[in-house]
Parts: sequence; structure tokens; C-alpha cells
Amino acid sequence: MPTNTDGRTPTVSVIIPSYNTASLIAACLDSVWAQTYTDFEVIVVNDGSPDTAQLEKVLQPYRDRIVYIVQPNKRAAGARNTAIGRARGTFLAFLDSDDSWLPGHLESQMKLFEQDPALDMAYADAELISDAPRRKTFMETCPSEGVPTFEALVVERCQIPISTVVVRKAAIIKAGLFDESMPRCDDYYMWLRTAFFGAKLGYQRQVQARLYLGRPDSLGQSEAKMTEAYWKIMEKIQQNLPLSPEQSKLVRARATEMHARYLLEEGKVQLRERQPEKARQLFEEANQQLRRLKLSMAIRGLKLAPHSASALIAMWNRWRDALAAR
Repeated sequence: MPTNTDGRTPTVSVIIPSYNTASLIAACLDSVWAQTYTDFEVIVVNDGSPDTAQLEKVLQPYRDRIVYIVQPNKRAAGARNTAIGRARGTFLAFLDSDDSWLPGHLESQMKLFEQDPALDMAYADAELISDAPRRKTFMETCPSEGVPTFEALVVERCQIPISTVVVRKAAIIKAGLFDESMPRCDDYYMWLRTAFFGAKLGYQRQVQARLYLGRPDSLGQSEAKMTEAYWKIMEKIQQNLPLSPEQSKLVRARATEMHARYLLEEGKVQLRERQPEKARQLFEEANQQLRRLKLSMAIRGLKLAPHSASALIAMWNRWRDALAAR
């Protein structure tokens, strides 16, 4: 069984950040030890977690099989960078501590690298675990179509769940590691830069992991904040990467679209907070780019009868969200 004390150099370093997941990390680790591929080490980073006492109690049976690092809170990006700095493997496999792998995950991903020595990074589909009546997979809601190039990632034609990613460490280092200044979506920014700097990406449609969506403090819970993060990532790309004219045009268009979508989502937040005038102003600004008939109707309603329209729109959004969850 793999350990971090036998002196060998593992092929894969499994990187697991932990923050407030003491109740979930045992299932995560058990899924790693259940892998049919066994040439790996496991690095768990306690990212200044407030549940450290409980976490370390849960980790006790695993301590002779993992590298355990405690650090002040640096968010997920900082935890992953710390682990990368300690990783001995040629490949990195990312796994969030509230997610888990199916037993054949690493074996299946490593076969891709054997079949294509030029491949730098691979990801796969995953089952989404939530309170929704019907479980969906990641690729049902966030498809991958065609080759996952930089351009495909910009327009989200290909989308990547981090807990399925296996990547050459050299490719991550070349792209500059995770951006620790970002409170969310640092993984998306990482994949964009990895692809931009020449890494070859691939994926499988096979479900190889389970992604847990149930924590209310999850970074992905707020649609407005996520959309804002994607918009700001487009702006960072424009500022920080030597884009070609074609790439720059694509990124600018995407930034404009994501900004409008952020304004739309923030307008919905204002509706829920019973601020119809603020919502109307945000919707009007968003619709300068989106030009949607339904949004134009909502704006008109908020002008004529702000409180009544606000209640109707909020009810419609709740109904639509309930249907989407089925």
C-alpha cells in the first residue's frame, strides 16, 4: 500500500486541501486507498481549518500513509500550491476533501498518458451529489465538446471539474501555479493558463468521481459571485497573457458577455432583497449587451409596477430553479 515513508518516488502526487471538511474527508481518503492504481503519495493540506481538532482526530488512522501539512488559511489555491511544492510525483491528481473517486479513476487517467505521451492533462466526468431529486453528471450540466483548447475553455465549450484532473506537474509549474489572490474559480484560471502555455488537454466521458454539492458555504453556491469571478478572469487574461489578435478579440467578447451576465445575476439578488429599483438599473445595464425580450419585459414591469413585478419575477425564478433541479 502506498505510503509517504518508504523512500521511493511516486508517479502521482494526490493533492487534497481541507477546510471545514472533517466530517467528509474520511470518505475522500478511503476512495483514494481504494484505487486500482497504487503508485501514488497523498498530501493533505490543513488550510487553517477551524475544525482542526476534529480533522486531526479523523486523520489519525491515515497519518502513516499521508503527508500532512498545516498552514494558515490561504484558500484552496494556496493550499494546492503548498502541496505542489512538496509533491514528488511527475503527475498531480487533484481531489477536494468533500469529493471522492471511483476505484478505477487513476488507472483510467494514467492509461491516457500511456496511450498519448504528448498529453499533459486529463479530466473526466463526475456524478454530482446534491439534494436534487435526480442526480446528474458534471458533463450533463457543464458539457465538454471537441478538443479542450485555450479557446474552448474561454467560451466554456469545454469545462473541467478539478477533482477529476490528473496533470503533469511541469505543465502547472510552467503556467505559474494557482493564483492565490483569487477567492474563487482559481482552478478555471489555472486551466486557461495551462492550455495557453502549450499543454495538451484531453478528457474521458466516463464518470470517475463524485462531487459533493451540499455544503452551504461552498464557493460555488452564489451564481452572481461565480459569474463575477469568470468576468474578472477574462479581464486578468487580457492584462496578463500575450494573446494573439484573434485570442484577444475572443476574450474581450467573452468578458463583455460575462459582465452582462454578472449584472443580470446581481439584479436577481436585488430582487430577492426587495430592491426593485436597483434590480431594474442592473437589468437595464445588462440588457444593453444581452438584448433579451424577457429581460426587456421585466424591466418594463419594474418601471410600471416595481413591487408587483418584483414579486412575480422572483416567483418565476423560483419555479424555474425548481424545474432545473429535477
